[in-house]
Amino acid sequence: MKRRRSAFTELVGAGHRDETLARTVGPPVQKGSTVLLDRAADLYDESRPTYGRGGLATQQTLAHALGQLESAEHVRLFPSGLAAMTAAMTAVLRAGDEVLVTDAIYKPTRRFSERVLRRFGVEVRYHPARLEPEALIGLATPRTKLIVMESPGSLSLEMQDVPAIAHLARSRGILTLIDNTWAAGLLFKPLEHGVDLSAQSLTKYVGGHSDVFMGSVATRDPGLGKALDETVWDFGWSVSPDDAYLMLRGLRTLPARIARCGESGLQVAASLAGHPRVAEVLHPALPGSPDHALWKRDFAGTAGLFSFLLEPCPPEAVDRFLDSLELFGLGFSWGGFESLALACDPQLGVRLHEPPRRGPLVRLNIGLEDPADLIDDLARGLGTIEG
Repeated sequence: MKRRRSAFTELVGAGHRDETLARTVGPPVQKGSTVLLDRAADLYDESRPTYGRGGLATQQTLAHALGQLESAEHVRLFPSGLAAMTAAMTAVLRAGDEVLVTDAIYKPTRRFSERVLRRFGVEVRYHPARLEPEALIGLATPRTKLIVMESPGSLSLEMQDVPAIAHLARSRGILTLIDNTWAAGLLFKPLEHGVDLSAQSLTKYVGGHSDVFMGSVATRDPGLGKALDETVWDFGWSVSPDDAYLMLRGLRTLPARIARCGESGLQVAASLAGHPRVAEVLHPALPGSPDHALWKRDFAGTAGLFSFLLEPCPPEAVDRFLDSLELFGLGFSWGGFESLALACDPQLGVRLHEPPRRGPLVRLNIGLEDPADLIDDLARGLGTIEG
């Protein structure tokens, strides 16, 4: 007679069910570190998930959706937008290589370049953000392996001719990487313009609610996809299924949110352009912008992030202006539903090719509030500078 199993043993395996789950609008939030395989031979079959850190159903669904968004063959998820950028750079660079980086690059990416890449023998060179493509490629040497772009730059909003740079770089055997967070993979699709690696901070517009961190890197190149996979495993990166679910939920409403933020942003930008305390509005979608032609040619719409230069005034006047705002939160990041304001000057000192600026630089993230209310709030706040 077979001995009855202990309750301790029964509880360990209790509740396992093999039937198909009911179909819901969102994917199941599949949690697990250990993945149970059917046969011993499957334990080392790398064509299937064998450990949860590589991502299960929720992460795979998000990656597949992002692949459709970015017209990519391969998408990898990372714990933050910065991790996505650093992973893409790490995957393709080796000691002795050289990388050309736009001087308008996101400050944490620059910090990684200085603190990490240089320490491991990679030469980093910065170039003016609006440098003509031919002049940029002219800076390349036989050691140049990668060009890193960000267009528009997330502080001063300079744009680069990304298709031309990608075409010239490919003709020289140089890889290209872009931080495409401003466009969120929706307004501009770098891979369709010849860029090799498209990274974005999903924390911003894709998440959309300022409550979850994640980044992604997309590519069409199988070799680069394999290099990204190996970097993920070697560095131990992973994202949680709960966070992946939130990102996928945000992705569903991305077109509606970014369209509203972009339209409101243009209204706010236009109102600032005529204010006597504003020296210049930096917004590529605004007619008259130095980069308007590039934006109009390549982009399907605009985001709600832009900056403006104040007429010359002391730092305490800028602080007084920001402190007086009632509808703008004071904080880093952007792309969420709430409007934000940020003084940029403390971040600009690291630049090597900073163009002359008339006055202090302020960045705005325009959220889902009524633009008329935001315009009134800014007008009232600018009045504190006049006082």
